[in-house]
Amino acid sequence: MKTQPNNPLHGISLDAILKELVARHGWEGLAREIDIRCFTHEPSIASSLKFLRRTPWARERVEALYVSAMRQPRETV
Repeated sequence: MKTQPNNPLHGISLDAILKELVARHGWEGLAREIDIRCFTHEPSIASSLKFLRRTPWARERVEALYVSAMRQPRETV
């Protein structure tokens, strides 16, 4: 198995990325960051995963938001 030291997403599933972003931002916050219908209208992990797997531009934006979010400490309420 090859390692990818320069790929921050290596070994992280889209499911895990989405769950972490929802935990950090909530669905409303995620919809503000990335305005796509699967985040604004009856959002769910399953429907969002289905859309993101079929839509490369949207997946790229979610992955970029995740990488950016991981560089910042999680806010505590």
